Amino acid sequence: MEAVLWYVLTGTRGGANRVRLLQAIDERPRNANQLAEDLELDYTTIRHHLDVLIENDVLKKSGDDYGAVYLPTERARHHWDTIETIVEEVE
Repeated sequence: MEAVLWYVLTGTRGGANRVRLLQAIDERPRNANQLAEDLELDYTTIRHHLDVLIENDVLKKSGDDYGAVYLPTERARHHWDTIETIVEEVE
């Protein structure tokens, strides 16, 4: 999982936005529309990054598609120290 986290958060062009997403969701779970507003990013950009994080078992969604709230997976929570290390490096 640590290698996956390093790859999706630093090894690709969208890593910085994914880090911002994780920080926002850690602060308070939100839906895609709220994340787009709060992070001042396009909704489709947010959805793309959320999909990448879901595909890599970093996030999960709770609720219906449109209003789904995003939360870290148990696996991501188990490796949260790695995420915090990555966040520090990206900032």
